[in-house]
Amino acid sequence: MTDDARATPHPPSRGRFALAIAAIDSANADDPNRIEVEGVEGPKELTHARMVDAWVRRLDPDASEALLLAARAHHVRRWTVPRDSFPAGRGGYLRWRAHLRGFHADEAERLLRGVGYDDATIERVRQIVLKQGLTRDPATTDPEVQTFEDGLSLVFLETQFAEITARLDDDEKMARIIARTLRKMSARGREAARDLAYDERSEAILEQAATLTST
Repeated sequence: MTDDARATPHPPSRGRFALAIAAIDSANADDPNRIEVEGVEGPKELTHARMVDAWVRRLDPDASEALLLAARAHHVRRWTVPRDSFPAGRGGYLRWRAHLRGFHADEAERLLRGVGYDDATIERVRQIVLKQGLTRDPATTDPEVQTFEDGLSLVFLETQFAEITARLDDDEKMARIIARTLRKMSARGREAARDLAYDERSEAILEQAATLTST
């Protein structure tokens, strides 16, 4: 019997996809950090992954398998590389963020290989997770990476906007942060952002950020 004959065949794409989602969710279920969304508390990264997945599907009902896998794995096992594992200050923060991008891509690749995904799909997932091809010009940006960025930004607005505003207690600084977020989003993403529910303070900050974005 040949080696090929003895090899376990890969499951069909739909089967691999279900296995991959289960593997990613299982990894993120170990997150000790908790978050409550719409009255339901759960592991932070598992909750965020499902929310980004939902936004990507809403923004692009025909989203590719690779895009959906990237959405689910975008911050897989993020808590294992804490911010304080890098030096304090902006330089340390930027090094931490750069390291995380590679870490998440590597973790996604490991999980996808474990359920039999091919090199081409894995490479595409890596490209999306690493945000390769994301530019300021809608004519040249990778549309799937832009949808991915929109989903991330919308979940940030839903889950962290009010919390960071309260922590900073500096509405002008927060408006600048939100303006940077809006600049990374497509027109479709910004439209979805405007339709989210905000408290009065967040609404005012969003309006100020929109003004900064247009100047």
